[in-house]
Amino acid sequence: MASLSGEGACQDLSLNDLEGLHSLRSRSASVSSTASSGRLQLRQRVAQLMACVEDISSDDEIHEEVSRTLDEAFLIWGKKLKDKWQELRLHLVTWNVGTASPPPDVTSLLQLDSEGPAMDMYVIGLQEVNSRITNFLSDLAFDDPWSIFFMTVLSPLGYIKLSSIRMQGLLLLIFVKHGHLPFIRDVHTHYTRTGLYGYWGNKGGVTVRMSLYGYTICFMNCHLPAHMENTEQRLDDFEKILEMQFEGENIPSTLDHDVLFWFGDLNFRIADYGIHFVRESINKENYNLLWEKDQLNMAKKKEAFLQEFIEGPLQFKPTYKFDLYSEVYDTRERKSLFWFNEKKRKPAWTDRILWRVKNLCQDASKEGEFSEEEQTISVTLNNYRSHMNYGISDHKPVTGTFGLELKPLVSDPFITLNPEGEWSSEHDVLIRYSAVPEFPSSAWDWIGLFKVAFRHVNDYVTYAWVEDDEISSNKDSKQVYMSAAEIPDTGGEFLLCYYSNNFQSIVGVSQPFQIQPNRTVIEKDLTQEDNSWMQKPDNLEPHNDF
Repeated sequence: MASLSGEGACQDLSLNDLEGLHSLRSRSASVSSTASSGRLQLRQRVAQLMACVEDISSDDEIHEEVSRTLDEAFLIWGKKLKDKWQELRLHLVTWNVGTASPPPDVTSLLQLDSEGPAMDMYVIGLQEVNSRITNFLSDLAFDDPWSIFFMTVLSPLGYIKLSSIRMQGLLLLIFVKHGHLPFIRDVHTHYTRTGLYGYWGNKGGVTVRMSLYGYTICFMNCHLPAHMENTEQRLDDFEKILEMQFEGENIPSTLDHDVLFWFGDLNFRIADYGIHFVRESINKENYNLLWEKDQLNMAKKKEAFLQEFIEGPLQFKPTYKFDLYSEVYDTRERKSLFWFNEKKRKPAWTDRILWRVKNLCQDASKEGEFSEEEQTISVTLNNYRSHMNYGISDHKPVTGTFGLELKPLVSDPFITLNPEGEWSSEHDVLIRYSAVPEFPSSAWDWIGLFKVAFRHVNDYVTYAWVEDDEISSNKDSKQVYMSAAEIPDTGGEFLLCYYSNNFQSIVGVSQPFQIQPNRTVIEKDLTQEDNSWMQKPDNLEPHNDF
């Protein structure tokens, strides 16, 4: 074996030694059984190689072999690291809907016709949802029309409404694929009023936060004060919204989340330039001429708390202010107080999506040095655009499609559950579930039976209490029963979900399964329907129209 001490190391290093490095992949299985000694041997060989690098000429035969071997080693190691990471696709929408009802179709808005992989999560932030007193009181008792609309579109595609929060005209909706539910925990919401000195909710922010595969994520939908001259007020209001605190223990502040998304009708305008120059620049697609006078871009250069937020390039037309159902900027004449003509509104990028990654902020001075054990997450903006074909309000919606690349800190669900035996309404049915040792169960936990296309956590067909309806238990699993009377006679495809009272969320989801139709009941119902038309109503008497 080559010497590790300086001079003789290079003389003793040969192609045979390199073949030893070259065969690392084939020896990996045997090395794993003696991991510590294997790592020590590898370190020695790397140290030996480093001692020789300075003496290797680019013309030497050994140079090419070293380069090729190192390339293969890095490729193998990079693939191993990559296998531990997961990429989630997130589609974020912000739209000031101007009190309008939902449009007939949102296929392009949600990129449902995209050829790429399906989204893992949809985050939809709306401003100026109709909040007249009759509408608002109705929406408090029932889901508002916009929530119902998006649930109707997304639930057949396998998305559930995870959370929502409403403050007058501000609405924030979060939809996720079923498979991610067991890895989303600690969901909390909050709202902050900033209108009328903090007493009125026509302006402010609504926020949803969660733990996603062990990382803290926060979504903040804001509607800030309007008009050109209110830049400072907008900044003050946003700072106030950032200072909000979620209720609960050990929940970080907004800026302490691993990733924070900030979006909405932020109402920043284009300063200094006149309306004709702005419109001419837009017509010629010279958007870059306007960027330096965008009030948000200007504020980011001055305000320290904004400098950590990232935004994609504004390569689309300013999204405000348009004539309804058109792509034409503000042309309508309108009268103000005392019948003076109001000025036409200068176009502006009022509708924005920004994000902030905590690691980038904290480690900017560390030159990106991360150890393998560090909690790392990266955010990539794949698409940032407006949607000009929607004209229900004077704002155009803006969307951002993101890739969240993360190394999951949570890889096992709290609960694993599945149906036992054949399910039908002809007999009581059984569910078996198991929990990880650290799971904090509660007497208020329950298991729900859901249709595969269920809309939200309360959209269950029936449920069983995990304690009251338990019929057997051992150290590995427990059994719960559901009454036959509660099982749908028609059958179909269903899911089982375990709801945790402590976490206030679903912490376990079964694979889809079939419930067999109860043929006896179905045939009886069909027979009754066939005979019903033959039965003469008691009050039917012959009559003459003349």
